[in-house]
Amino acid sequence: MDLKDQLKSLFPDHVSENTEEASARPSDFWMQDEPLECHFEKRKGKPITIIKKYNGAKSDFKRLTRKIQKEIHVGGSFKDEMIFIQGDYRDEIMKLLKSIGFNVKRVGG
Repeated sequence: MDLKDQLKSLFPDHVSENTEEASARPSDFWMQDEPLECHFEKRKGKPITIIKKYNGAKSDFKRLTRKIQKEIHVGGSFKDEMIFIQGDYRDEIMKLLKSIGFNVKRVGG
């Protein structure tokens, strides 16, 4: 008789919880302790949102940029460990990154 059976005989009304399902879902991206910084700038008169301080691999930058582009329906790119998104979408990007599991900090404005 194993431990589960013994506990079941002692507490017949107890409903066991599945701890694996209760844990947070694993993310596809490298998670870091430091918050990402979400900046707003105007370059050549056009607004852009810049995400800085992400320490992931180059492939993670690419996948994260694509995910933001698809979810918010905007253009963007990544270069020099920064993600550039066309337009002022700081609030939407911050919500998306928080739902993925990142800590995000709004910088400026």
